Amino acid sequence: MRVVHSPPRPRALAWVSGAALLLAGCAAAGPDHVAPQPQAPTRWSDWHGGDATLAAPEASPDAQGLARADWSAFDDPTLLRLQAMAVDANQDIQSAALRFAQARVQQAMAAAQRNPQLAARAGVSQQRQSEVGSGTRLIDAIAPAQNRDTIIQVLSDPFTLYQAGFDASWEPDLWGRVRRAVEAAQASSDAARASVRQMQWSIAAEVARTYFQLRTVQQQRLLAHADIALNRDALALLRAKVGGGLLDDSALVRQRQQLAGLEARIPQLLAQEAQAIDQLTLLVGARPGALNGELTMHATADAAAIDAAPADRRWPDLALGVPSELAHRRPDIAAAEARLHAATAQIGIATADLYPRITLGASFGLESVGAQRFGEWGSRQWTVGPSLSLPIFDQGRRRSTVTLRQLEQQEAAVAYQQTVLKAWHEVDAAVSGYMAERQRQQRLAKQVADSRDDLALAQAKYRHGVTDALPELDAQRALLQARRDAIDSAGQLQVALVAVYKALGDGGATRD
Repeated sequence: MRVVHSPPRPRALAWVSGAALLLAGCAAAGPDHVAPQPQAPTRWSDWHGGDATLAAPEASPDAQGLARADWSAFDDPTLLRLQAMAVDANQDIQSAALRFAQARVQQAMAAAQRNPQLAARAGVSQQRQSEVGSGTRLIDAIAPAQNRDTIIQVLSDPFTLYQAGFDASWEPDLWGRVRRAVEAAQASSDAARASVRQMQWSIAAEVARTYFQLRTVQQQRLLAHADIALNRDALALLRAKVGGGLLDDSALVRQRQQLAGLEARIPQLLAQEAQAIDQLTLLVGARPGALNGELTMHATADAAAIDAAPADRRWPDLALGVPSELAHRRPDIAAAEARLHAATAQIGIATADLYPRITLGASFGLESVGAQRFGEWGSRQWTVGPSLSLPIFDQGRRRSTVTLRQLEQQEAAVAYQQTVLKAWHEVDAAVSGYMAERQRQQRLAKQVADSRDDLALAQAKYRHGVTDALPELDAQRALLQARRDAIDSAGQLQVALVAVYKALGDGGATRD
């Protein structure tokens, strides 16, 4: 009886496909990610190290929290322009953006595994069979001896084989391996996006910090030139008194020494100014000297320019918002959580590899020796059916992979907790620095006011002939020294406020 092998029945194929789809809808292997809930104090001052006077003040109910630090609060268009240039052109930000783009592509690659795969094929080949190859054994078995050579000669003649067709395959995601791969890729993409935010925010803060240091140095240079001018006037007055016999040469020598010390500070301040300008130029991705016209301040002793220093500005009270929102505002915490999510999904991928895989495949094509009958219905060939891959023994490699992924997930969880703890320490340190410098600035502002009163009194005495011009010059120099200390404190206060902004995070904003 002749046995005829018929193709699989449609009902059987439908049953296999339906079972595969049912299994594909099952829960994915491995643990589900649960977003961690970091601890946070009720009040900012509850988690503070050091003296209580340096803790963040409690905000009034109607105070506006720094939900998103606004650099425009510094009221400096040059700063905003430099920050925009840095975000657009900084190479570190560009590298982070490219890593984010790579993560998005990897996410698309992982998602493509969920869909059927279809490939077309075609080929034309010239072939010749061996006259003494393995195929001649069949001829020896079935062909008469007198016809053997003739058959081998015919079969060994060169021929042209034409082939065309397509192959289709689909692997049902029975254990959620693909779903976990897509989940891991999405989490990695989120981590890369948060890294871009972190880089943008860090660069903007670095620009602000360097910019305020530059302006402080430039203001100090203005005061130094003003102080030099006053000391030269005092030197001329002392020279006249020594020439008139009213003083000996010792006072003149001391004045010369003081003047030489002030003049020696100018090259040092110029070097600090050049260093700050170069740092800003690097941050915005420009060549050395490209920002000289915009950032250089001419050395004049103009009183209005000196009084325009930030020493007299009104500094804002800290309104930090709700402490529990810190985790949502810091991009580094968001990136650490995303990496923890990706590590958790990797456990599911490794776990799914422990179970069998079923692939549904089908192929259809045409094959013909010679071009005459290629394309006829009789040249068709096809296959359809499922295939099974079942892991049996691999020396424990797959289970070791699961263990490795679990350890990596635990490491990511520890890294997340460390990132959160570091964030709280950065906020507390930044707030303490700001509060301490603000207290110092308030006391120096009082010193400036007292020095101005002393100068006004010395000027009145000189106008009424009670004293000569020397006490007035001394009072002016004392005022300049007080202004120098106040300007230094104001610059430090601006840098401290930048540190607070950086520690609080960008509030979830980013530029893609």
